[in-house]
Parts: sequence; structure tokens; C-alpha cells
Amino acid sequence: MLKPISGRWHTVYSIISTALQEAGIAILLLWVLPVLGINVPLWGVITVLAAYGVFSYIMYRVGHPTVLLKAVTSPESIVGSEGIVQQDLEPEGYIQVRGELWKASSTASGLKKGEEVIITGIDGLKLIVTRKEV
Repeated sequence: MLKPISGRWHTVYSIISTALQEAGIAILLLWVLPVLGINVPLWGVITVLAAYGVFSYIMYRVGHPTVLLKAVTSPESIVGSEGIVQQDLEPEGYIQVRGELWKASSTASGLKKGEEVIITGIDGLKLIVTRKEV
């Protein structure tokens, strides 16, 4: 099994791969296209390489935070997470956890919509929750 890369190594790999891709684009524009009779002026080459560099930086900034996220490996990993009640739990209803809607039940009475809860267990596809203590 492959070991996940750290945030630092993701940065190193991103820099190396972007440099190699930029070199490939430069080779294409400066040597391959002229063989086919297509000549790109120097300012065009510089513009394309700069635009690709900016694009790569933006994609790195968007994608890098996902490398730092904790891996989710099983449904039980949701235990301990916080959620918000979406439908009153009397004793069953729905809560939102990590952007997903889950059916939930609680032994605590009177959990109303908008209250924060903590997942204490899971029973099949139903979460067991308690009120979050402030």
C-alpha cells in the first residue's frame, strides 16, 4: 500500500511537475511547431508559459488543502464529529454532518432544528447522537 505524501512533498512534486510541463510546452512551441511550418513569436511563447504558470499555481492553491485532510477509511470514522440538527429529533430525525444529511436518533429529548450535536455511535446507516455541551 502506498504511503500518502505529506504537504511538503506535495509542494516539491508540484514544482517539479510544473517545471517539466513548462519545458515540454517550450519544446513544442520552439522546435516541434516550426518543423510543421508554424512559427510562434517569442512574446507568444513567453505569454503561453506565463499563463500556464499562473494556471498551475491556482490549481496548486485549490488542490493543496485536500492533501492535508485526514483520510476517511470507514463509516465509523464519523464518530466524534459534530453535526447540526436539520429535522427535530423526537427521538429520530435528520442531521447534517460534513455536508451530508444523515438519519439520526438521540436518547436526549427535545433536540430541535439548528442545535449542535456530537455523534457518539453508528447503527447501520443511522447515527446515534447527543447534545453538544457548550
